[in-house]
Amino acid sequence: MPQQPPVRSTPSPPRRPDASMSLLNNVMDHSLDDGYAEAAARRAAEDGGLPRTLRAKLGLAAGLVLAALVVTVGAAEARIDAPVVAKEREELIDRIDAETATADTLERAVDKLRDEVGAQQREALRDHGGDQGELVALLSGSTEVEGPGVKLLVDDAKSADESAGGPRESTNFSDNGRVRDRDMQQIINGLWESGAEAVSINGQRLTALSAIRAAGEAILVDNKPLVPPYTVLAVGDGKNLSTAFQDSADGQYLHSLQENFGVRTSISDQETVRLPAAPSLIVRTAEPKAADPGKGDGGAAADTEKGTS
Repeated sequence: MPQQPPVRSTPSPPRRPDASMSLLNNVMDHSLDDGYAEAAARRAAEDGGLPRTLRAKLGLAAGLVLAALVVTVGAAEARIDAPVVAKEREELIDRIDAETATADTLERAVDKLRDEVGAQQREALRDHGGDQGELVALLSGSTEVEGPGVKLLVDDAKSADESAGGPRESTNFSDNGRVRDRDMQQIINGLWESGAEAVSINGQRLTALSAIRAAGEAILVDNKPLVPPYTVLAVGDGKNLSTAFQDSADGQYLHSLQENFGVRTSISDQETVRLPAAPSLIVRTAEPKAADPGKGDGGAAADTEKGTS
């Protein structure tokens, strides 16, 4: 006959209502792992227990102190170097002033020598020009000239665009309304051919060796720039010179510039015009080459240029 289990005298304790939620209760009771709690405690002990805000303020204060120290050291060094820099600057200014004064002295010496050479050349022309000494001096531009003549004004057109246009090229026509170097060359040659004895442009005396060229937007006469309007003075029989020039091909060329491109021009005869002497002269002399006995008379026919002074 099977044995019956023993019967307890006391009843079993009642089962907890949340017995089935033991895992959730464990997570809630131990929300922070023991390892994390230990690490947090150790870090707090190492920091001396200071709050984070206090540590941040102390770090910021240390950074500001270091920056102030760097700025203070830099300012002290700048104050130390300032007298040295000022002294070097004063020395440099003194050197520039001294060199400028030296250059001015040399320039005055050059101008004086140039005037002396010009005076000697003019004297040589007067002494050795013979019966035509005055004519030679006039044609070479070595002396001032005063007498009747004409005054010719040439200027760019009003419509000329000052901001546009490339460099002045040696072309025959002023298609943009500007007077070009080629135009002035033709005008001056026309005055010479019409009987002018001496010519100047904007106060610069022209000779047989003068050059009229262009450099960018400027017209140069013997490497000196001219500024419009261009005032041309020519010595000669005023009325006849004016008429001869206007009737010539070069005068008609100037008239076409006025009619077609708006170049402004006017010409008038003057009772008296005064032209300065040329700033520099080139005097050339020549003499017959000595005859070579072995070559007969052929050697005496050749002339050689002695040189320039």
